[in-house]
Amino acid sequence: MEYQQIKYEVEDRILTITFNRPEQMNTYNFVLHNEIVDALDRADDDDNIRAIIITGAGKAFCAGMDLSEKGSSFDASVVPIEDYRDGGGMLALRMYKCKKPIIAAINGAAVGVGCTMTLPADVRIASTKAKMGIVFVRRGVLIDACSSWFLSKVLGIGRALEWALTGRVFTAQEAYEGGLLNYVVEPEELLPKAREIAKEIAENTAPVSVAITRQLIWTMAGTEHPMQAHRIESKGFHWAGQQPDVVEGIMAFLEKRKPNYSMSVKDGMPPFYPWMEEPPFKE
Repeated sequence: MEYQQIKYEVEDRILTITFNRPEQMNTYNFVLHNEIVDALDRADDDDNIRAIIITGAGKAFCAGMDLSEKGSSFDASVVPIEDYRDGGGMLALRMYKCKKPIIAAINGAAVGVGCTMTLPADVRIASTKAKMGIVFVRRGVLIDACSSWFLSKVLGIGRALEWALTGRVFTAQEAYEGGLLNYVVEPEELLPKAREIAKEIAENTAPVSVAITRQLIWTMAGTEHPMQAHRIESKGFHWAGQQPDVVEGIMAFLEKRKPNYSMSVKDGMPPFYPWMEEPPFKE
């Protein structure tokens, strides 16, 4: 796919996806949606990519849905209710299934879907100039992007309810204090901080271990009993112990050098993966 509304840049085994509609405040539409999903598909298939940074060009990260474009608003009347899929939710599910860690580098306004799309990211960093808001109730619609599942897991139910029910916009500092952000940094430090974390992953970790660990933490967050986590972790630990990456990891530690892991996320996942298939949309 030739991208029109995002930039796709790979350096040092780190993919940076940049929303590139600065004049429109990087508002979300069907083209942007399709391009982001395609970029994530490409990243999962490229073993050279070890981590993904998502950010925005210009002053905004993503200022919500583009209400100026026909067909990009909340009007879904042409689709039967049983078949309608929320675009933000489809993106969130694709991010959730991603095999590569995702870092959201929030450079400016992130409201509506611009905020909720960051919830499936593994690390969220914001500029001191960023503002965020889960503003849906102020537009007469409902929350999107699977945020009724993600919000309470990221924030706790009390903070999730407060921000979702008031729909107010809040500062990056409040977002940090409320647990939504890992870091708040000055604007010029935003991408360097994101790349610092991404390079820590790219240079020091086993890609298959990272992919499985990411899925374990996300999928086990909603299980009813820790025994469910114990079962799948036991399978994973047993399988990993017989793979070449564990030998390389131990030898690199003993020899005091950086590891050179050989296993492929594209082709080397364990036979019990995926254990968390997306259920069919229709019951």
